[in-house]
Amino acid sequence: MAKVSVNKHQPVYQMPTNPAAVRTKKYALPTKKYVTLAMRYFFKTQLKWGLVPLALILINAVLNLTGVYPNLWIYITAIIGSILYVLFWLIQFTGITQLAQYKPMFEKFQYEIDNRQILMKLNMKEGSVIKWEQILESYKDKDAYVLVISKGQFIHLPFTIFNSEHDIKVFERIMKQKEQLKA
Repeated sequence: MAKVSVNKHQPVYQMPTNPAAVRTKKYALPTKKYVTLAMRYFFKTQLKWGLVPLALILINAVLNLTGVYPNLWIYITAIIGSILYVLFWLIQFTGITQLAQYKPMFEKFQYEIDNRQILMKLNMKEGSVIKWEQILESYKDKDAYVLVISKGQFIHLPFTIFNSEHDIKVFERIMKQKEQLKA
C-alpha cells in the first residue's frame, strides 16, 4: 500500500482516477467470509489430491478382498491424513486474519474499477493499484464478485457496494472485456 508523505514541503500526490471508472462504497472483507472464500478456493484447486487417499483406500480394499495383504491401518491413515491436511490449511487461513502484516486486507477500501486497473483507496491519499494481469481468475457468486489474486488473496465485491445497477453492468462488461468473467 503506497502511503503518501504528509510533509508540508513535499507535494502530495493524489491517486490517479478515471472519470469513467466504476466507484463503489467503502467495504471491508469480513474475516469469516475470507476464511470461507479461501477454503472454497483451496478445495477447488486441491480436488485432484483428494483422489490419492481414495485410491489408497480402493487399492487396500481390493488387496483385503483378495486376501493378498489384509490390513486396516491404511483406512485410518488415509482418513486421518486427509483430515489433518484440510485442518492445516484451515488453521493457515484463519491465522492470516490475526497477523498484523495481513491487516490491510481487512481494512475498508473504496474501489475504482476501470479497463486499466482496480484502484483500492483507503482514503484520498492512500491506496493500492491492482492490474488486471494480477487477477488469476474471477467468478460471480450468488451475492458478490470474487477476484482471485493468489491462493490466499481475494477481492470480494458484494453487489451491495455498487452504487447502482448500471455500475454492476459496467463492471461486468469490463470483466468480460478482460476475459475474467465468462459471457
